[in-house]
Amino acid sequence: MNLKALFDLSYGVYVVSAFDSANARHTGCIANSVMQITSQPASIAVSINHDNHTNGCINTSGYFAISILPEKTVPSVIGRFGFQSGDSIAKFEGIPHSIKDGLAVLDNACGYIICKLTDKLETSTHTVFLGEVTGCDTLLSESPMTYAYYHKVIKGKSPKNAPTYIDESVPAQKVYKCSVCGYVYDGDIPFDSLPEDYKCPICGVDKSMFKAE
Repeated sequence: MNLKALFDLSYGVYVVSAFDSANARHTGCIANSVMQITSQPASIAVSINHDNHTNGCINTSGYFAISILPEKTVPSVIGRFGFQSGDSIAKFEGIPHSIKDGLAVLDNACGYIICKLTDKLETSTHTVFLGEVTGCDTLLSESPMTYAYYHKVIKGKSPKNAPTYIDESVPAQKVYKCSVCGYVYDGDIPFDSLPEDYKCPICGVDKSMFKAE
């Protein structure tokens, strides 16, 4: 069974946010499984891993927001929201954002959607949250990022908590992989020849965090 066939399903790349009452701050995570369920009333479904801090915050607060990321999103934003825990860091600190109906949304987004939690479905690894849309608007006239674009152009990897995560076998040839987010360097310049201030384009860590495999 070749699970890479699943890459041909259509996905976007989003930041799903909620208010973290335990830490008194806004938090969020990367999601790529978001879809509209109905139009009247407008309702949205989003899949969030049980291990994501945002999952519990949605359950507690009863609300969530979706920021629709554009193709030109700075990779470090995906690194912040996709590969770091909201229980450990303030996800929105230093990230341009606004508060819409009590929830944080990214300023550099194609648009945002605010939802009130109405129901949920539990799977073995994820919660599918259903929400009624209570507010939404467009922000940037940019092309929304698709998962295919993220995977093929930015060459990013799905966070291990994402529904689309696939544990791919290590290639036979020697590669340099970021030990934080899993990004595999495949540039034209040999990795050893990269400048010492080279940063991972996904999570922003130093060159020293790459390991040869």
